[in-house]
Amino acid sequence: MKEYSVIIIGSGPAGLGAAFHLAGAGVRNILLIEKLSISSGGLRNDCKQNYTFPVGFPVKHWTEEESTPLLDEVASILKPEIQKKQNIDKYMKRSERLGVKLLDIRQAHVGTDKSVPLINSLTDRLRSMGVEIRFSATAAEIKHEEHIVTTDKDGDLRYKNLIIAPGRSGYSWLQGVMKANGISFIDNIVDIGIRVEAREENYRIVNDYYDPKFIFPEDVRTFCTNSGSAHIVKEKYENYYSVNGHSFSTDRKPNGLVNFALLKTIRLTDPVVSGAQFAEILGQMAMRLSGGEPMMQRIGDFRLGRRSKDSSFNDDLYDFEPTLKSATPGDISLAMPGKILRHIWCSLKLLDTIVPGIMHPSTIMYYPEIKAYSNQPEFINHYFEVREHLFMCGDGAGTSRGITAAWASGIRSALGVLKRLEK
Repeated sequence: MKEYSVIIIGSGPAGLGAAFHLAGAGVRNILLIEKLSISSGGLRNDCKQNYTFPVGFPVKHWTEEESTPLLDEVASILKPEIQKKQNIDKYMKRSERLGVKLLDIRQAHVGTDKSVPLINSLTDRLRSMGVEIRFSATAAEIKHEEHIVTTDKDGDLRYKNLIIAPGRSGYSWLQGVMKANGISFIDNIVDIGIRVEAREENYRIVNDYYDPKFIFPEDVRTFCTNSGSAHIVKEKYENYYSVNGHSFSTDRKPNGLVNFALLKTIRLTDPVVSGAQFAEILGQMAMRLSGGEPMMQRIGDFRLGRRSKDSSFNDDLYDFEPTLKSATPGDISLAMPGKILRHIWCSLKLLDTIVPGIMHPSTIMYYPEIKAYSNQPEFINHYFEVREHLFMCGDGAGTSRGITAAWASGIRSALGVLKRLEK
């Protein structure tokens, strides 16, 4: 049976961050396993990067002092071109008067069309540093007491240290691993919301600030703004679709549209304590009401208290076509819990005061956008170690939310591995 010093499961930002740090520290005999044919997650989709604390860093696990040097290390690998910001003082002042916070973030954007070349260059660099990479290989079973990973490609593999970094897509898989290995965890947080699509002229702030981060009362925030050549996509979960937003690089012709998410964070308590189960219930309800596709509704229809129909998407007031053409016109208020919808609608009205125009009748709200990725394993130390020689990091393990923070959490786990290898 082949044995490795370190096996890393997941080649998203957290897995790559761990691999680069370990290989750079001189560790040899590293294996990186990825179930897909190419690295996925945020690097593959849009590749938007934030380089300012606390964006992406759950404050339960991080401080600014801890994150800053790790973000510098991330930047040394990804070499970001930081987006310029201008004229944001007026938006900050308007926000402050309304009890809203606009964060000033250092950001970079690659674009979905340029993400594959970036990923290929990163994996090529790792191979040149001696890291073995297995794509299209699934970790079917982990038996940590025996230090064995069973894959569908190579059978049983033994490890001295294991880093699990599955990202959001591996949320449920990670829960299965924790249950099988007796690792305690909680799963009581989920983000529920909508994806807003509008004409760029009705959300002009993106001309000055690529991805503005607004924090509203009642745990609502904007997330993942896309402009230029921007479009909405659907993402398949086990029993429902969630929506998401992408944008291509500046090399692509702009389509004059912008999209962003408005998400409310829900913290569940007994007796309903599973964020994944809550997300599943809401996702399936939306699918049942919209024929198995995500739902969309024009703001003009929502204000009038009526559902959107095919006729809502015309060339008069409703003057642009939805980029997610498979979405079903409908009534979001039938599918989203009232408390969540009230808080999101109030936040949208505040945003329209800060950036007048976003609530134009033509603006589209897509539902659902669900982020169920906050597993919270019981860590035994600062390095996201759950058992001796077993580490869990990245979005799927609740240690990050986004590319740069996930990469940083992979570095932190790698630092823990280095301490184990010293003994």
